[in-house]
Amino acid sequence: MITIAAGLFLTAACSKKATDYRSFLNGEELIYPGAVTNVTVMPGNGRLMLAWTPSPDPGIAKYVVYWNNYNDSVVIKATTHNASDTVKTLINNLSEYNYSFYINSFDSSGNKSITTTVNNARSYGAIYQSTLYNRLPDASTPFVVNDDKTVTLNFTTPDTINITTTIHYTNAAGAPSVINIGPGAKTVTLPSFLSGSKVTYQSSYIPAKYAIDTFTVAVADTFPEIFRIVVCNKSLFKEMPLPGDAGVYESQTSVSRLWDGSTTPQQYPNIYHSNDAQKIPLALSFDMGAVYNHLLTLEETGRSGSYHSPDNFEIWGIADTTNAITPLPTQNSGWTADMQTKGWTLLLTAKRGDDGVAAMKFTVMDNPPPVRFIRMRILHVASNSDNSANMSELTFWNKE
Repeated sequence: MITIAAGLFLTAACSKKATDYRSFLNGEELIYPGAVTNVTVMPGNGRLMLAWTPSPDPGIAKYVVYWNNYNDSVVIKATTHNASDTVKTLINNLSEYNYSFYINSFDSSGNKSITTTVNNARSYGAIYQSTLYNRLPDASTPFVVNDDKTVTLNFTTPDTINITTTIHYTNAAGAPSVINIGPGAKTVTLPSFLSGSKVTYQSSYIPAKYAIDTFTVAVADTFPEIFRIVVCNKSLFKEMPLPGDAGVYESQTSVSRLWDGSTTPQQYPNIYHSNDAQKIPLALSFDMGAVYNHLLTLEETGRSGSYHSPDNFEIWGIADTTNAITPLPTQNSGWTADMQTKGWTLLLTAKRGDDGVAAMKFTVMDNPPPVRFIRMRILHVASNSDNSANMSELTFWNKE
């Protein structure tokens, strides 16, 4: 009985035809149009672009791209089946997030291709922008002021995704100007520049190689102050003895010897030589002939040989001497306070550890006030003389 039942079952199964399954397929043959290939993601700002090679299947009528778990979609009409062409679609209004996209081809009968899945397709936005920084100037030499008064700005090597850095500055005529430096360059030259004006710079980047949008750093940075250092014009200097200043040994050893252009320690009579009528500390004064807004450095050169070269002195400055003259002698204990009351500024105090002969530079105080008139107070000389001082040259540099 068991054998007979099995045989009857087998006979019934073999009598089914393949066409009997068409009712399950709604009587239609299942067709898969050609799927898309070579999908490329081009990220952007709150959006992205998808591009792919169209299927060569001539029956394809459209493509549909789905995302957000198939809750959002876009339809792209199939206008080409040439494999050398590219189909593109822009997906807008995206959050800053990694998305998955699903692409299907459809023919005119509504048959759908196998799904092409694209994972980790990122849209960028404010979070990404907040991670960007402006390209850095070269810390060791951020700029060079050239002989023709152009200015060369030096930058470090940028990140590989840097696109450009935009530089805003004021030209010599006072007009706002813009120049760009690309990622392949480390220097850029401003063809003209207004001395003392501000330079700002702002860099732009792309988040990936094929990005469709550029992101600019939210805030521009200020370039290090650009200036040139120039020697104060000695041709404008002139003597201006003030009450309490020391006299000179003779007319040819006057204060004006200090700006005669000598570059090495000089011997008598090519020097400033005070007389011996006044005890140290003693002072000498002069007019530089122009107001300098940022004195930077002083170089003092003593007298050749073991004479009375200063090794401890002060440099005072003021822009206008009107009502600024102290009646006190330089030896008076109240001299310093009265000078300050009258508006003078102590620009520097120099103490040398040598014999005071060789040229030596000294740095002026930070952020000095505008200065035109100089008063030098000599506190000690290397010879230990109590009434005589000798020097060859004074040279000032100004930042402009």
